[in-house]
Amino acid sequence: MPKVYFFATCVGSAVYADTCVNAIKLLQDAGVEVIFKKDQTCCGQPSFNSGYYDETRKIALHNIKVFEGDYPIVTISGSCAGVMRKDYEELFEGRSEIDEVRKFQARMFELSEYLDSVLKIKYDTRDKGEKIKVTWHSNCHALRVAKCIPSAKNILRSLSNVELIELEREEECCGFGGTFAVKEPELNKALVTSKIEDIRSRNVDLMLAADAGCLLNISDAMKKQGYNLPTMHFYDFLAKRLQLA
Repeated sequence: MPKVYFFATCVGSAVYADTCVNAIKLLQDAGVEVIFKKDQTCCGQPSFNSGYYDETRKIALHNIKVFEGDYPIVTISGSCAGVMRKDYEELFEGRSEIDEVRKFQARMFELSEYLDSVLKIKYDTRDKGEKIKVTWHSNCHALRVAKCIPSAKNILRSLSNVELIELEREEECCGFGGTFAVKEPELNKALVTSKIEDIRSRNVDLMLAADAGCLLNISDAMKKQGYNLPTMHFYDFLAKRLQLA
């Protein structure tokens, strides 16, 4: 039985605990033993994006120590996967820890790519839900840095009763960007409003994303605008379709 470490993320731990549980159930359903390290912390993205590089190096080295060994590290966030798999290298370029960092990065996976690309799990005949039309929001780091969106869509398209209707401007940011939404509230408002207009135009039953921060940003803006389209984290949706949730 393969073993993996599970990285819950800050937002997952604080707001999306049920999503973390469902992600673990998906891994267990795939025949994987999941190890949860209680001393895990932030991936370091907020401090990295704010220019606190020395502080982020301390976070990175802590994570490397916590997730020691050879087991893959699986997370539910493409943003965190992107930081830990790509941006850590920039932080340690030319430093003595670089080889250790690269070994760590090679073990980092976002959940959908681990299920789809590594385990090659097929869900074609296991969709237990009613027919539904959904659209999908791709968060920026998952799309451009971790590059795990194709795996998520492979899984989504394999569900027999789910029709994926893609956004016209899928690759545009929703305006969250972690600390960006706090520092630039007016720009965040403009970006998320544009995103919601695109979602409205799709005439779907549900909006999915695999990033908790984006979901919080978009769903909150929808409520303020009086738009009541349901939103759901992709791993909650998948666990529900497989009757694991």
